[in-house]
Amino acid sequence: MNLPPLIDWKEIHARLEEIFPQGTPNREHATWSIAAKTIFVMLYVGAVEGADQWLRPNQVTRMTDVQAAQTDESSRMDWALSSMAPDKGDISGRWYAGDTRESIRDDTIRSSLVRLGAVVERAGLATTSPASRYALQKEFAALLNPDVDHSAFVAQAAIWREQFLNAGQLARIALNRKRAVDASGQVLVTFPNGETRAMTPGASTEIAKAVIEVFAPKFLEQPGVVFLSESGNKVVARDDDLAKSIGLNISPDKNLPDIVMVDLGPKHPLIVFVEVVATDGPVNEARKQALLDIAAGAHFPPEHTAFLTAYLDRSVAPFRRTVASLAWGTYAWFVAEPERLVVFAEKPMFIGR
Repeated sequence: MNLPPLIDWKEIHARLEEIFPQGTPNREHATWSIAAKTIFVMLYVGAVEGADQWLRPNQVTRMTDVQAAQTDESSRMDWALSSMAPDKGDISGRWYAGDTRESIRDDTIRSSLVRLGAVVERAGLATTSPASRYALQKEFAALLNPDVDHSAFVAQAAIWREQFLNAGQLARIALNRKRAVDASGQVLVTFPNGETRAMTPGASTEIAKAVIEVFAPKFLEQPGVVFLSESGNKVVARDDDLAKSIGLNISPDKNLPDIVMVDLGPKHPLIVFVEVVATDGPVNEARKQALLDIAAGAHFPPEHTAFLTAYLDRSVAPFRRTVASLAWGTYAWFVAEPERLVVFAEKPMFIGR
């Protein structure tokens, strides 16, 4: 049996950051140390597509630093066999406790590496079968060749993404990498009326830019931006004339949201409060009530007021961390999936239809 060349798990970790750039679905679990160590064990035992050698998740838990340092082919083959024996729980220095195998299987392998095409599953096995079933896709394994220098690796990783990530995954990555900056390095935001404003680069700015340039024309009939701020509560734009036309008194000391928009298309204009979440700060129940109070001051009833929390991607930590706190009767929108809008309905929308 010809085993593939080995690369240290820490180098695998570094390469995963390049192979799966920001915007990759479930990137957290595709690039963390558990993924790197899982892939290392696959290489160690020769679990690469076409070799008819497969990995069981509990083998990852049984690896140790001492064993990982034994890289000759004989040691690797002996361990591949011995690691399949029943777990007696007495492995000194094991990488992970035995009861973490299900997490490795579900979070790292199935939900991330398999879905991204980096790992393939053995055909013909029942779902409940305890047999070994996972191996590295052969083209992905080639990205981990220790003899490939950095520049060649970067080029090969780009080719691999183009060939094996689906269109939606590639679109997410492209959206995340896209930057529109002026000569000073600031991000240029184009308003519905054609004006442009410069904002400081950052995750919040990228989301705010997408809300104004993508969300607004897609979901509003005749959008206008009344107020825009950036991190640190710096006011980037405020349109007092537009605000007065709808009866809204803009007072930043009232703790306005990141963006206030208006849709002048309906017979009764709609005011839209937007919170941009790069880390925290969604429209929760308390925030919604505070914004309702602001709207009421402008004589906007609740039925003509909307609340939006905007995120980069629903697969990343900020959304997963804050989704449970989003207020009922609000919306969530993702830069990575601009055609869709999540509605947190206060009552079932299908009743009575």
